[in-house]
Amino acid sequence: QVERRHHLVSKAVEEVQKIIQQLTTEISHKAIRFQAISNSGIHNENIKVLAPSQFLITVPLRGLTGYRECQVRHWRYYTVNGAKLLSSVRDPEELHQWLEVEQFSKSLQQWHEEDVNIEGDLVPAKVLIVFRELVEKSIISCNLSSKVTVLESFSSVVRVAVETSESQVEVELVPAVEIPTCWPEKARWPRCLKRWPSQEKVRCIKSLGFDLLARSNYHWQLCFSRAEHILMEGLDEDGGCRMKCFRVMRQMKEDVWCARNKPVITAYHLQTVLFWTCEKYPRTKDWRCFPEAFLRLVQKLHKCVSQHFLKHYFLKNTNLLKYANTSDLDLVASKLAVFLENPVFCLD
Repeated sequence: QVERRHHLVSKAVEEVQKIIQQLTTEISHKAIRFQAISNSGIHNENIKVLAPSQFLITVPLRGLTGYRECQVRHWRYYTVNGAKLLSSVRDPEELHQWLEVEQFSKSLQQWHEEDVNIEGDLVPAKVLIVFRELVEKSIISCNLSSKVTVLESFSSVVRVAVETSESQVEVELVPAVEIPTCWPEKARWPRCLKRWPSQEKVRCIKSLGFDLLARSNYHWQLCFSRAEHILMEGLDEDGGCRMKCFRVMRQMKEDVWCARNKPVITAYHLQTVLFWTCEKYPRTKDWRCFPEAFLRLVQKLHKCVSQHFLKHYFLKNTNLLKYANTSDLDLVASKLAVFLENPVFCLD
């Protein structure tokens, strides 16, 4: 089943990637601020498979380089349309931040224009409005109307349905500022005296920086996809079974514990559970026996889902399940509890 899933998802990624590359190339021709995604196979860092029919694709923004963290507190008093407010818009949560165009030593003139900028702030909602219009126009000019449909959304988030040869995939297209030059101060990682990952890998990860995603009205969301990719890449260099555990857990999640098109628990949540478990059990011998290692992961997942609390791996004050539907989480927790009472392994 795991192999079959891998084949189907790889095929879907390949087809979706080809279509979105064509679409973003057209968008890039229409507006220099947006960059086309590259076609680099199943392990494309711009593509995150949350579930077999749910992808997140980041679209890099061009013309913002030389990032530095902002030290001065700046109160914002405006709506997304630029109208003044009598009181300030709420401060961002741990996973989010404001972004000023002046934080970049070099910036295209287009980022200073009113369609994306209010009083020096780059506003995600305004970037998304511009981007959504470009997506709609480019679908028509690329003759992709039979394959790509823009989905209705209550916010300015850009979601499209993409028809593949096997099924329909829902894709969230997210403009992203790539910052490969520094590590954010908010991410106080790694924690002291941790043996996993190695110091060498930590240095490599932090040198790759982070991204800022346009996924809300005012605040840019911190994203560590390059760091996570490196952590996953060399997971079993010591001959362990971490990746096998992850793949089987993902399969069980999709088939039994959380089988739906828009699951409350995604592959990203499972990946985070895996990172925390690897950190808690850093020794090679902890990952020699598959049934034991797998049960540890499921127990950790059950605890997180039951408590409605899964800590972000890089930002300690962020709960990845904060806005999840609690009834859905409780249903998954009950299914996990049933499995843990009588774990069955259909494996050699």
